[in-house]
Amino acid sequence: MANQCSFQLLEDIARDLSGEVVCFPTFLDITFQVRSALKNPDLTIKQLAKLVGAEPLMSTKVIRLANSAAMNRSGRSIVDVSGAIARVGLEAVRSVSFAVAMEQLLNSKKMAPFQALSRRLWEHTMHVTALCRVLARRCTPINPDEAMFAGLIHDIGVFYLLSRAASFPELVADPAELHQLLAHWHADIGHALLAAMGLPEDLLIVVREHEQDRRLTTLDGVGDVLFVANKLANVQQGWRDPQYCAAVDTTVLAHLYDPEVLGALLSESAEDVASLKSALGT
Repeated sequence: MANQCSFQLLEDIARDLSGEVVCFPTFLDITFQVRSALKNPDLTIKQLAKLVGAEPLMSTKVIRLANSAAMNRSGRSIVDVSGAIARVGLEAVRSVSFAVAMEQLLNSKKMAPFQALSRRLWEHTMHVTALCRVLARRCTPINPDEAMFAGLIHDIGVFYLLSRAASFPELVADPAELHQLLAHWHADIGHALLAAMGLPEDLLIVVREHEQDRRLTTLDGVGDVLFVANKLANVQQGWRDPQYCAAVDTTVLAHLYDPEVLGALLSESAEDVASLKSALGT
C-alpha cells in the first residue's frame, strides 16, 4: 500500500510541476515576493528593506547574518534592515528568503509526524549552506554567496516531498518507504521544483547532481563545492536515518584532502560555519 502511495505522490507532483500553471506550496510565498523584487534592475536597498522588514523572521535573520563572524569582519554591529542588506548583498537576501520558507514549513503542524527527520534535515541543510560559503571563500574564486545559495536549496526536494507526504497516512506510518522515496527522488524533484520557479539551468543541474559521485582533485565550480560540502556534512549531520538508508559514502573526500589538511580546514572554518548556522537557523 505504501508503494502505491509513493507512486501516486510522484504522479501528483509530476502533474503539478509540469502544467502551464503551477500551484506552489504556500511556504514558498516569501521567496516569490523576494524573487519578484530582485527582478527589478532599479531596485533600491530601501525598497528591498521595506519588503524584508514586513516579515519579522526574515528581517531578524538578515540582521543576524550581517552581524555573523562570516559576514562582519569589522566587528561593527548593524541593527537596521537597510544596513544589513547593504552588508550582506542582494544574493544573500534571496538565500535568507528560502531559509525562512523552509523553517516555516518544518515548524508547521502538518510536519509534526516528521519531527525528528525534520530536525535532522534542517541541521544538515544549515551545515551544508555554511560549508559551501566557507569552502568557496577559502578554496576557490567562486562567489561565496552563490555557493551559499546552492547549499541552502540543494535538498529542497526533500522539504517539498515531506510537505506532500504529510497528506498520505500510509507513508507517514511507513518510515522505511518514506526514506526510500526521499533518498531516491529528492534530487530530481528539487530540480523540477526549482525549474518551475524559473531558476537558472546551471543551478538546476548543480542541485540535481549534488549526490552523484565524482573524483575530485580541485574544486572547479559551485557543483564541486556543493558536492564536497554535502559529503562533509553527512559525516556527522546527515538527514537520513541509518535504520532505513545506507550511510552516504564519504571516502571520495580522501582524494581531495588528506586527513591533516581537511582537519585544519575544518578547524579554521569552525567559527564561520557556526556563525552562519546560527544566523540562518533557529
